[in-house]
Amino acid sequence: MKIVADECVDEEIVARLRDDGHALVYIAEASPGILDEDVLVLANEDSTLLLTADKDFGEMVFRQGIVKRGILLYRLSGLTKMDKAEIISIAIREHSEELLVSFSVLTEKAIRIRRV
Repeated sequence: MKIVADECVDEEIVARLRDDGHALVYIAEASPGILDEDVLVLANEDSTLLLTADKDFGEMVFRQGIVKRGILLYRLSGLTKMDKAEIISIAIREHSEELLVSFSVLTEKAIRIRRV
């Protein structure tokens, strides 16, 4: 799967997803400091999933309606970076097709998938 990882995503998560075989663009490496709107432009291309911990993307999806592809917002505070990477990896593996066309929120106990 093609993934754009927002700048706020931990490096350990990026490494795990790359190890899983995903084609991943990490904003912290490719274009640090770019605006959220520009991150969305990248993520809206070519069936790409945006991975983020930034809740501002929810407003862009539901109030501004500017997202055409999937966003996976993770809320995994209090967990180790490795545990976060494992949970995100499993969610992507188990829900990949749905995630590409939805705004999804991932927590330690559940994933809420809302089609956009």
